[in-house]
Amino acid sequence: MIERGRPRRIAARLGFGTLGRASIAAKLVLGYGLLGTISIVVVSAVFYTGTIGVLDDNLDGKIVMQSERLLGHAGMPGHGALVEEVRRQLTDGIDTDREIFQLIAADGVPLAGNLDVVPAGAARGAGAGASAEMITTAVRRAGHERPARLYLRPMADGCLLIVGRDLSEQQAVREVIWRALLAGAGVSLLLTVAGALLFRHGIEGRLGQIRRTAAQIEAGNLSHRIPVSGGDEFALLNRDINRMLDRIELLMEGIRHVSNAIAHDLRTPLSRIRGRLDDALRHEVTVARLSGAAHDAIDDIDDLIRLFERLLQIAEAESGMRARLFERLDLGRVVADIGEMYEAIAEDGGIALTVDAPASLFVDGDRNLLASAVASLLDNAIKYAGPGATIRMRAGLHHGQASIAIHDNGPGIPDEERDKVTQRFYRLDKSRHLPGNGLGLAIVSATATSHGGALALENGAPGLVARILLPLAQPEDKGG
Repeated sequence: MIERGRPRRIAARLGFGTLGRASIAAKLVLGYGLLGTISIVVVSAVFYTGTIGVLDDNLDGKIVMQSERLLGHAGMPGHGALVEEVRRQLTDGIDTDREIFQLIAADGVPLAGNLDVVPAGAARGAGAGASAEMITTAVRRAGHERPARLYLRPMADGCLLIVGRDLSEQQAVREVIWRALLAGAGVSLLLTVAGALLFRHGIEGRLGQIRRTAAQIEAGNLSHRIPVSGGDEFALLNRDINRMLDRIELLMEGIRHVSNAIAHDLRTPLSRIRGRLDDALRHEVTVARLSGAAHDAIDDIDDLIRLFERLLQIAEAESGMRARLFERLDLGRVVADIGEMYEAIAEDGGIALTVDAPASLFVDGDRNLLASAVASLLDNAIKYAGPGATIRMRAGLHHGQASIAIHDNGPGIPDEERDKVTQRFYRLDKSRHLPGNGLGLAIVSATATSHGGALALENGAPGLVARILLPLAQPEDKGG
């Protein structure tokens, strides 16, 4: 008896679940095995047809040619010459153990030949008007029954000439070929199944790495990555997933940092507002006291509103919602306008501001976003460079891209901090005594990214070079 649980274990080994559904790997194995089996059957059929089929056709051709040669001796009355030729063929020592000849008279009497018994099918080939016929049947010759291929050739006077060959050797060859084909098919099928299982194991191994990494990420370990080896499609997929995980980890870290920063930046002004209102209520209530507390609270609330507006500005830039508003801009004109607007502010702060903004530097973008980004960089340069500093603002080309560079000779940014200052709420002033909320460079970076560019911060030696890089506008199509 067959063990009941065995089919279930085999199905599980092949990858089928208890619900009858197969995994992708199991489906690939079954498909690969089916394709291999069909290929084996087709190849075997072609090989068999090309060997046994050709042998059968050649044998039939030889039998027909031999019968026609014999009929060339049939002109003598009584067929004496034909009888002599049949007897000569049977005694010439050439294929005598396989050749079959039999001449039967019109009345059914054998005239010559080596058949012990005339086969029953020969009666159909005799008689007037009968046609030649090729048959396969069993014959009795030399006391033994053998398979044979016979050509029944009726003659004009009613006689019947039978020419044929013993098929014993041919059947032996056929059996050898069949055994060879079956053995080859069995080996090929085993190799196909083994290859399919190895293929399945390889796929499951590579997919298992992805699944294990996903489980680690789900458990909160964002630092886990998929091992990458080789250069196949799985390796390319693993690299893409790892880059995505790097980005997710960076975003999650940014979210944690933003959450902490928002909590700090909101708690301070809200506490200040509450303290002032509470102080106004604790003391003698006068119009002047309440008015002063209200004005101070309004100022703090305005600061909070500006904070949220800047956060919304970053979100809007990162979402790409304003990409549909992009237009062809002359970047030099935008820089010149911002420089003109800040000339008085720089002069009041004792700062020398020079602007170099040649015309005809075209990009596709949002004028307001780019102007706000340039203004933020210029605000930072004025605030941190300090009185007596020199600031140069220039629009031009930089390595094949449009560039807006603002170079100041202030204290600059330390190398180890340069990659961090574009994070939201990140500030070099850890004590947060200086005005600001750490969103300026984050907005500039988001704006540059939304335009297909980037913000680059470089050592100005001395000072800092803040550079917005943007792709140049493509030439407009004049055709059509």
